[in-house]
Amino acid sequence: MTTELSGSTALVTGGTSGIGRATAAALAGLGAHVVVSGRDAGRGAEVVEGIRAAGGKADFVAADLTDASSARSLADRAREIGGHVDVLVNSAGIFPTGPTADISETDFDRVYATNVKVPFFLVAELAPEMAARGRGAIVNVSTIVAKNGMTGMALYGSSKAAVELMTKAWAAEYGPSGVRVNAVSPGPTRTEGTAAFGDGLDELAAAGPAGRVASPEEIAAAIAFLAADESSFVHGAILPVDGGRAAV
Repeated sequence: MTTELSGSTALVTGGTSGIGRATAAALAGLGAHVVVSGRDAGRGAEVVEGIRAAGGKADFVAADLTDASSARSLADRAREIGGHVDVLVNSAGIFPTGPTADISETDFDRVYATNVKVPFFLVAELAPEMAARGRGAIVNVSTIVAKNGMTGMALYGSSKAAVELMTKAWAAEYGPSGVRVNAVSPGPTRTEGTAAFGDGLDELAAAGPAGRVASPEEIAAAIAFLAADESSFVHGAILPVDGGRAAV
């Protein structure tokens, strides 16, 4: 285990599955004390147990992130555990797909609450404290459909397009105080959440130079890079981790 993030506390939302789970393990592997957030306490316990078995530090906080209040409560719990938060990874997200005419107002509000409102208020809560300490890293998880129009992706893609704009705005706002804000833009990635796409995931991936679907660990490696000091001159970047889809 390396110690690049030793002494730091990292909060990972959506940390009980998929990209978030792999990110929690990656950051713990760099020496961070990881606060894993998610809805499922059983899966959270498994993640924490795995990290601790590998020699890392982790704790689980159950959180149903739906609004500003839930974001603030999670920030408070993370502070209680780690004293302060040095790394924030906004990985929690929902991605219903379908024709625009079939999307209800309830679905619309739910997606924007989870994908946009919660990251906004977590950053509002934690970034000023990072700035006061003169250092910190925030990594947001976006998607290739934030830039590329795809049928059935208007709601999800637009929510992540908002995240990408917020990433750049936060980099401008907090970067001068030593807080780096960046995002990753994953391509097709095999997770519990994308299993419902079936063969469609492989078909989408086949159009890129890599010609295959990513593992969550491959996306997590890019997130860990942006969270660590080796990316110290990277601010406001939207890093494509998409098997080359951005090139075609």
